Amino acid sequence: MTSNKLFERIENSASLDFGAVFNKSIELFKKVWLQGFIHLLISMLIMLPLFFVMYIPIFALAGLAGLEGSYNEYGDYPSEELSVGIVILFVILVLVISMIATALQFGITAHYYRVCKQVDLGLSETSSYFMFLKGRYLGKIFTIGIASFGIVLLAILLCYLPIFYVMVPLQLLGVIFAFNPELSASDLIKASFKLGNKIWLIAFGLMLISSILSQLVGMLLCFVGIFLTASFVYIPVYYMYKDTIGFEDDETKKDTTLFVK
Repeated sequence: MTSNKLFERIENSASLDFGAVFNKSIELFKKVWLQGFIHLLISMLIMLPLFFVMYIPIFALAGLAGLEGSYNEYGDYPSEELSVGIVILFVILVLVISMIATALQFGITAHYYRVCKQVDLGLSETSSYFMFLKGRYLGKIFTIGIASFGIVLLAILLCYLPIFYVMVPLQLLGVIFAFNPELSASDLIKASFKLGNKIWLIAFGLMLISSILSQLVGMLLCFVGIFLTASFVYIPVYYMYKDTIGFEDDETKKDTTLFVK
């Protein structure tokens, strides 16, 4: 789908039915909960090495600070220069790792949306979980991940309140990318905000209710169940895309073979 056609579909999209989207989401979740759990495990396995990479240099520098002199020759005063250096390095590492983690999580979630489509429409399922984390899409998801991180950071700097606004377009960004990966990062972001502005209230309500429900059900399952129900929050987002923008016939036909290689 071209960017002009995508924007046109968003402009002419019908309004969402809260109850219909929510009911369909529950029915689809019954079919894809296991795939959601697998995607969550993959995300966790990817994130763990990143956190180790972030903390190893910090521990090394902290040990160096203790060995090379936490006290100076004039008395019991800590080495301020080294302490400031550790803090700066930690902040930089946190920012870089956060952007990388955001991008990788974005790619894994995009594949989950495709799984939702395949199951929902009765198409053949693929198992290429990393299809967006390689080839020509890898650079794009990092660009989108950095842009998303920057948008969230800006919202935080603006006293947090704008986060309630940007969270809807940023959630929609993943599903729009999943079904339109050929579009540029700027067009994808524009489309997500364009659709987000149009359906913001009902989308926010669906995201809030689905998040609360997934956590409550997970806690009722001895808290471990949260890992099984966490993916439910993405399914209403899938239906937000399907019920507003929809899929083209040729997209549905080629979806069974796309990215299998």
